Amino acid sequence: MKMPQPQFAFFDGQVVSYGEARLGVMTHAFHYGTSVLGGIRAYWNNEEGQLFLFRPGDHLKRLRASAKLLGMELELTEEELLRHILELLRTEKLYEDCYIRAIVYYGDESLGVRLHDLTPSLAIIAFPYGHYGKTETGVHVTVSSWQRLDDTTIPYRARIAAAFVNVAFARTQAQRAGFDEPVMLDSSGRISENPLANLFLLRGETFVTPPANDPLLEGVTRRTAITLIREEMGMPVVERPIERSEIYLSDEALICGTGIQVSAVTCADHIPIGPGTPGRKTSRLRELYFAVARRSLPKYSDWSLPVYESRKYLERPAIDQRRTNREL
Repeated sequence: MKMPQPQFAFFDGQVVSYGEARLGVMTHAFHYGTSVLGGIRAYWNNEEGQLFLFRPGDHLKRLRASAKLLGMELELTEEELLRHILELLRTEKLYEDCYIRAIVYYGDESLGVRLHDLTPSLAIIAFPYGHYGKTETGVHVTVSSWQRLDDTTIPYRARIAAAFVNVAFARTQAQRAGFDEPVMLDSSGRISENPLANLFLLRGETFVTPPANDPLLEGVTRRTAITLIREEMGMPVVERPIERSEIYLSDEALICGTGIQVSAVTCADHIPIGPGTPGRKTSRLRELYFAVARRSLPKYSDWSLPVYESRKYLERPAIDQRRTNREL
């Protein structure tokens, strides 16, 4: 999927034009993957004429926790990080669904494999971003031959850039074989997750998902899904180990994450899941997720933060025209 290029970036402590945000070839993070990533979604509500950041506090807490595992102590507080994100979004004048990527990295132009005696830096970009691939119609997955990294190899609770090579192997293998996404197993042979999203299976009237102490990322969208299933759909969610064969026998399946949002899995290794189309319960969860993310359900309004200080209304044709202008 081709990504639109941002016009601006937060870099070296300020918002600058995207072309000014450049790193030297000797940058430590470039050579050794010593950086951590954080993604946040923002959703446009056309009725409100407002862009809402979805659960920014939870995402920024995770970003700081990831940085901590690489020995990075950010001088900026979460409130200061949030202020810089809002400044960037307002400067970009984004009036549509978008994605924010924050990167904490060792920017020293110094070679030598280590995590000490280095200085962390921060960069942030934001760009329009709608749905991810085929996620509206259902995702076809395969169980990957590449194993999910164990916590004794690289901490799996942190989004460390170097660990994404493991993801790249699995996704390239899956997509070259004609699938949309891989599902990865842990060292015990049980299902871990899609490398970019958490997995849920519907078995009868119960959703099951691997427990947080398994080798998987403790996703913010995962926690959102668990809350909505329990509180809004009135259904149980059981966190337990999942055997590989269970995915083929499930009634419904879904993956969820910041980028992929909530997406039905309709086929695994050419075996249809349920009828082979997005299931009713998954579709309902997806509807709830977008309603909450666009702050259309008052009960969860504290999860979303308005970006603009005053109403910034644009009709849908105007938004589409902005997108066309960006692509030209």
